[in-house]
Amino acid sequence: MDRGTAGWLNGMIGVLIFSGSLPATRLAVMQFDPVFLTVARAAIAGLLALGLLLLLRQKWPTPREIASLVIVALGVVVGFPLLTALALQHVTSAHSIVFIGLLPLATAIFGVIRGGERPKPAFWIFSLLGSTLVAGYALAQGLSASPLGDLLMLVAVIVCGLGYAEGGKLSQTLGGWQVISWALVLSLPPMLCLALFTMPASFAGIEPPAIFGLAYVSLFSMLIGFIFWYRGLSQGGIAAVGQLQLLQPFFALALAATLLHEPVTAGMLGITVCVILCVVGARRFGR
Repeated sequence: MDRGTAGWLNGMIGVLIFSGSLPATRLAVMQFDPVFLTVARAAIAGLLALGLLLLLRQKWPTPREIASLVIVALGVVVGFPLLTALALQHVTSAHSIVFIGLLPLATAIFGVIRGGERPKPAFWIFSLLGSTLVAGYALAQGLSASPLGDLLMLVAVIVCGLGYAEGGKLSQTLGGWQVISWALVLSLPPMLCLALFTMPASFAGIEPPAIFGLAYVSLFSMLIGFIFWYRGLSQGGIAAVGQLQLLQPFFALALAATLLHEPVTAGMLGITVCVILCVVGARRFGR
């Protein structure tokens, strides 16, 4: 398997894992405070990452790498989880997911700014078309009743795109799983302290779905998904592989319909086919 194909395969696995993030977050914030959920998922994943780094005796990152890791941590460890958790108090999981359709474009833009990538002009046509299809589908479902929730999701997409691009660039020298592990470890001291401070007085009344949501976003969304995702970005290119995120809203909407019984229309199918074609086109002209 060539490096580019391996990158797309790893990227797809990452996208499939991330597709469960917003539905799982929705389950968790039904009973957990959004701030506690954000710091707890980071603290749990950080402890696991620290153990992994120590067990495999990984070398410490350089000062320059630490500066990039801080950007990654602010974007994907703190910023995106906190902003989406706050947003999901105002909008449904199904509504929030459509904003993820803008994430590939944000990732590609930051891939050019931070990663120095130069996709062909045709790539931007497919990327813009795919994002427009997803955004248009969202508008077709009706405007949100919460402008605040929409604003929080939009800012979340921007900071996440930056964290993805920075991590993808750094993965080329530091390694995919090492990037997210070190970013989590850098965040661990404040996240662990805040988790203990904001922890519920008792977990006795917390129902299994909320516990499952916390476990999923801590283990899969915060750690395992990034191992595949950053490896995919470093192998196949930040801008190109990032277009796989166009498929994430539709995977996630299917999960939201199955797990949360949120309404999903049949129009998803036609849009999904068009989006897949955009992803294929973006892959061809992405590097």
